Amino acid sequence: MTTQTSTVTTASRTACATDAVITGIGLLAPNGADTEEVWASVLAARSGIRPIGRFEPTGPVRLAGEVPDAAFSGAVPSRLRAQTDRWTQMAVAAADAALRDAGLEDPERRPYDPYDMAVVTASSSGGNEFGQRELSRLWTEGPGRVSVYQSIAWFYAATTGQLSIRHGMQGPCGVLVADQAGGLDALAQARRVLRSGTGLVVTGGMEAPLSPYALTCLDSEGTVSHATDPARAYLPFHDDACGYVPGEGGAILVVEDAAAARARGAARVYGRLAGHAATFDAPTGPAGGGLLAAARGALEDAGLEPGDVSVVFADAAGVPAQDSAEASALTALFGPRGVPVTVPKTLTGRLNAGGGPLDTALALLAMRDGVIPPAALPAALSPGHPLDVVVGGPRAADVRSALVLARGAGGFNSAVVLTRAHAAS
Repeated sequence: MTTQTSTVTTASRTACATDAVITGIGLLAPNGADTEEVWASVLAARSGIRPIGRFEPTGPVRLAGEVPDAAFSGAVPSRLRAQTDRWTQMAVAAADAALRDAGLEDPERRPYDPYDMAVVTASSSGGNEFGQRELSRLWTEGPGRVSVYQSIAWFYAATTGQLSIRHGMQGPCGVLVADQAGGLDALAQARRVLRSGTGLVVTGGMEAPLSPYALTCLDSEGTVSHATDPARAYLPFHDDACGYVPGEGGAILVVEDAAAARARGAARVYGRLAGHAATFDAPTGPAGGGLLAAARGALEDAGLEPGDVSVVFADAAGVPAQDSAEASALTALFGPRGVPVTVPKTLTGRLNAGGGPLDTALALLAMRDGVIPPAALPAALSPGHPLDVVVGGPRAADVRSALVLARGAGGFNSAVVLTRAHAAS
């Protein structure tokens, strides 16, 4: 077992204000099998939305953002594949990549005690494909044919548990469930864990909600696109918006205490998790009121004003009423066309709990490269539209900070503010 070699001890981290920084990124999306491939696809507006190919859909949902098995299967041992759903398998591959990116892939060289490392992920659908397969066996072949792993593979915390076991991370682990908003809430929980004295947290979200059963559940809300043209199926903030396209994938991030990262000589720091706030919209409340409150709360937590924000990564539901509510919230906060807004998820579909972490990772890469990625939308938005949506190609910009927004079914709102690591605390 390794021992703590960092010069910053748990006690000293607890005694001071912990600065949470992101030192590793692992991405898996319908348009890329690793971080740089996804980023290149996003900048080039290469879409991963296409007709569903893993099974023959029988309902009205015909398009999705699927991740090919080859993108992650090689990173998952055969023993683990038999025990887990593809959602967990994708997270295993992304976590391996994130730790490698952070220079922490070798467990013998990590400057952290196992109890000084934790895993906090988000999930909204769990291992539904695994569960559907085993329940089908139950009814067609009998209980003796059901996998012994059914009891754990579908469970929302399965990914957190498997990552904790795989990487020997025995600190305060957990899982957040709040649909799309849960991915950002997991990042906030990771920051809380750091502030409690833990040195490193593997966090983020991954989803695989594309089994026939899962699609039926998603479509019951009446917000999934039934379009058959991939270029016109998911058009948030547009007159032709007709719902969203579901997708697979997400991001796993390595978040560390800044002092501990410096002490171990971290190769890079992508940015700082500077602020977060979460709210809940009651069914009778004002449209967009909770999202606006979350955005304001995250900025206050970060010590920033609206004018300090370089870009907003929008939730972008693709549902006209919800898009209008988000546009109203952003206009109230920044003024008409007051800040660049982007929607990279138009290239991947909405990834549920994986969407917020993916947007967070893309925002960090935008800071790194000084460019705002575009939304895959027609260049001509609605006349008089109040938002400055980046379309038609990447926009060069000095990205010093980013606001990432996410909403979950039922009224969940979450907002995260990211800043450059050298920004004032």
